[in-house]
Amino acid sequence: MHGWIILDKPHGLGSTQAVSAVKRALRDSGAGKCKVGHGGTLDPLATGVLPIAIGEATKLAGRMLDSDKIYDFTIAFGAQTDTLDLEGAVIATSDVRPTWGQVEAVLPRFTGPIEQVPPAYSAILIDGQRAYDLARAGADVEMKVRGVTVYGLQISSPHGGEDSAACPHGGLAQLGEGEGALTPSPTAARQQAAKPSYPLPQGERIEAITLRAHVSKGTYIRSLARDIALALGTVGHVTMLRRIKAGPFTLDSAISLDKLRHAANERAIGSLMLPLTAGLDDIPALPVSPDQALMLRQGKVLTGIIATTGLYLAMDGTIPVALVRSDDREIIVVRGFNLMSKDDD
Repeated sequence: MHGWIILDKPHGLGSTQAVSAVKRALRDSGAGKCKVGHGGTLDPLATGVLPIAIGEATKLAGRMLDSDKIYDFTIAFGAQTDTLDLEGAVIATSDVRPTWGQVEAVLPRFTGPIEQVPPAYSAILIDGQRAYDLARAGADVEMKVRGVTVYGLQISSPHGGEDSAACPHGGLAQLGEGEGALTPSPTAARQQAAKPSYPLPQGERIEAITLRAHVSKGTYIRSLARDIALALGTVGHVTMLRRIKAGPFTLDSAISLDKLRHAANERAIGSLMLPLTAGLDDIPALPVSPDQALMLRQGKVLTGIIATTGLYLAMDGTIPVALVRSDDREIIVVRGFNLMSKDDD
């Protein structure tokens, strides 16, 4: 059992609890004890794509943490909470309500490389302790400014509908060149704000709005929502947060916990798994011979292979051997996989 189960994480479930649920499902399906880990924390109040790595795929969980992500989130205007979401206590209020046009006009300011202060209620370590533990204990938590990148930001629903995925929307504004490019271009970002493909009331005051954000690792959506509200002359907090993409994984491949449990009871959980290579769709394959594969499994450097500098997935036929780096005609192992064909057993 080596691969990925992509959960559509339900509201109220923590990422660690989700991992435990997958472990139980694997046991119930007869798979036995497997190494399991997640590829990117989701707050209990958030829903959506949570990649769960199984077996040798856990060696790629770090790549998922570093990947870009796409979220739908709703900002409710007029109140800011200490957690910046529905869970916290109100710490500031405002009677100001923005118009859709004002929201549209401010979004380019939050597209491209930006700086933000993470929420005090976050898992960031401060002197060896989680920030949220310090905040809950009443400590005065000082969070440091960090640089992140917002690759695209658009209005998804003008009235903050909870099911933003059902709302028609225009294409997400992307930065850089080429379809899906992730290289930020601040100038292009500030010249363009994505517009929905349906009519919106420019001058109507709104209580809430749902946005879609394509962001780099380390971006806190709750902080983004707070800062957007402040830029609009009001305050706000997140009332809905749904991750619709994490790295190469989207909601199209995500399953519910009920479907996972049903498959486990039917001992068919393997049919829900994506292969280990699904987490490396953006990495080109590098074919190697069985002898070269053996050398890579032993951690040795291959020489004499001409390949453009960069990352590759070394493949012995259909078997992933290692994530490798090509450098000056040397192939160096970055992460090896303990996978063998049935003939090698």
